[in-house]
Amino acid sequence: MGYMALYRKWRPNDFDEVRGQDAIVQTLRNQIIYNRIGHAYLFCGTRGTGKTSIAKLFAKAVNCEHPVNGNPCNACPSCQAINAQSSLDVLEIDAASNNGVENIRDIREQVQYSPVEGRYKVYIIDEVHMLSSGAFNALLKTLEEPPSYVIFILATTEKHKIPVTILSRCQKYDFKRISVDTITGHLVSLMEKEQIDAEEKALRYIARAADGSMRDALSLLDQCIAFYLGQTLTYENVLEVLGTADTSVFSTLLRSILKKDSMSALDIIDTMITEGRELSQFLSDFLWYLRNLLILKDQEGAEESLDMSKETIAALKEECAMVDTTALLRYIRLLSELSNQIRTATQKRVLLEVGFIKLCRPETESDAESLSERVRQLETMLAQGLPVIPAGGAGNNSGINPSSGAAIGGAANGGVSAGNSASQSQAAQISPEEALEKRFSPAEAEDLKKIANRWNDIVNQSSMPMQQFLRAARVAVADNSTILQLVFSNNSLAKEYFEREHHKNLDLLSELVAEQTGKVVTFECTSDSHQPAEQSNYIDLSKIHQTVIFE
Repeated sequence: MGYMALYRKWRPNDFDEVRGQDAIVQTLRNQIIYNRIGHAYLFCGTRGTGKTSIAKLFAKAVNCEHPVNGNPCNACPSCQAINAQSSLDVLEIDAASNNGVENIRDIREQVQYSPVEGRYKVYIIDEVHMLSSGAFNALLKTLEEPPSYVIFILATTEKHKIPVTILSRCQKYDFKRISVDTITGHLVSLMEKEQIDAEEKALRYIARAADGSMRDALSLLDQCIAFYLGQTLTYENVLEVLGTADTSVFSTLLRSILKKDSMSALDIIDTMITEGRELSQFLSDFLWYLRNLLILKDQEGAEESLDMSKETIAALKEECAMVDTTALLRYIRLLSELSNQIRTATQKRVLLEVGFIKLCRPETESDAESLSERVRQLETMLAQGLPVIPAGGAGNNSGINPSSGAAIGGAANGGVSAGNSASQSQAAQISPEEALEKRFSPAEAEDLKKIANRWNDIVNQSSMPMQQFLRAARVAVADNSTILQLVFSNNSLAKEYFEREHHKNLDLLSELVAEQTGKVVTFECTSDSHQPAEQSNYIDLSKIHQTVIFE
């Protein structure tokens, strides 16, 4: 026989070999020992947690001629036939490809016949949630009153798709994700049996990457062994095969973000892409790194709960003193949103780069976390005695736009930003709504307020990557109510996106506004760091009715 994959070769032969599902195993063994065997079971849980393996063990144990403490003996003819997959009493059915009414009718006809060798005829229906509604109805009567010698074991990864009429007739067992320690211990044991040298750190990383699935862990291990066949499997080898990065890369990346060094962050991303790293996995690992940092910063004595080396924890503690909790929460929020978007994106690199630019530049956003981060940065600069120059002032090279919320139609001064202190003082006395009513006719003011109120919906209706770039812009109006400005704060990448295909992108945005509000407008692009003097009277529509509600 040719090579057999590890997850098939080391499938458990009895309940003692099962890892990570102790409560379920003990319950099933007790049912066999005390002869309290049910007629229908439902095994629920994520992939690779042992549902099918335990179903086969249970089928073997109930038909075993000489069970030992609830375990199959693996020596009697019934056990050997099941091990050889030649038993006529244990039938495994894939509901993904046999999900019709006629397939269930076949089962109903077969259950009329007694077992050939053992005491029970066992039907294991995998991915049972894939059955059609008609097939579920056909199965219902058989589940309700099966012959005494029939056992149904239904397995699914999506319990919520199972009709309640089926659920109520089954004993339900929820298979939990297997812990990293349990998977690591099993991999270490298998490597000894396979006589393959492997670092425990490498096996632990594989266990963590498997996300609670023993089968995934064995498949990843198989892949790594094949790549470095005949060599010791090291931590660096695993990182290379799985396309992931070491924690030192994440540490450097975080420090670049804290320094607002977007070029350095983009260089790291470029290096990861050049080395063939998988971007979704890279992003997921960086999120996990930030999660560990947040726990270490926010929880006393959290070191023991983190699955990390002492050296890594020491580096994390050093970074804890450098980063604010609010900033960490902002990073995790942005990267979580980006992780969802990048799965289906065609331009993953562009999305990733834009996301990290936003991390480095909180002035591109106006949410509470970003505003808090900008205030913290300003306080740090003031404490260090660094000059803070107002937006539009000469020599603004600090990298922070202190009044990015107050530049064009500024948030800090109510919406109208003039080029002199007198007009700024006057603007501070009125709200953006009042500014619109003062400058435009009642009908025009109402139209603009409607656009402002629906702006978030308009942005959400746009497709990627336009949506990502629109979130980095504010929308403003000057003297003409039919011409709106997309104002970018030091985000040349977002501005270039709209200017590169000017008519196509801006016309598309105009169509979205018309669909949402019925108002026909055109758009132009500008930057609040290069605004002409004649455009200094913008009213920032982004600041109208932007109320934060705490639930």
